[in-house]
Amino acid sequence: MEPRISLITLGVSDLGRARSFYQALGWQGQTAQETVFFQAGGLALVLWDRHKLALDGGLTDDEPAGFGGIVLAHNVRSPAEVDELIATAERAGATVTRPAATTFYGGYAGVFTDPDGHAWEVAHNPSFPLAADGSITVTDFDSL
Repeated sequence: MEPRISLITLGVSDLGRARSFYQALGWQGQTAQETVFFQAGGLALVLWDRHKLALDGGLTDDEPAGFGGIVLAHNVRSPAEVDELIATAERAGATVTRPAATTFYGGYAGVFTDPDGHAWEVAHNPSFPLAADGSITVTDFDSL
């Protein structure tokens, strides 16, 4: 199996609200078959009804009240971009769960949740410089 993520699908409770939220962050989505697809660099972020997503995966949707076990990360080129994106997300309806601050690894990051509780970390990590297309290359930690 090649190491790749092609799609990340978020189960949402209100597709229209979720699409509006991500569009307020500047993302441009396309609707197809009751889903919304956003191009995100070399992969796609997909929004789909939470119950349908669970059913499609043969899962039971018990709507857990707490952390769902996934944090999506969006790396940026500077600490100022972290602050700007966290503020934009909050204006769009996000809940800031960890204000931006210096990290233990020498970067700068903050975390917000979207209206359905999906966690996003926005980070500037000097060890993961972004290419022109926004992709990252994982550092060879053994060489450090």
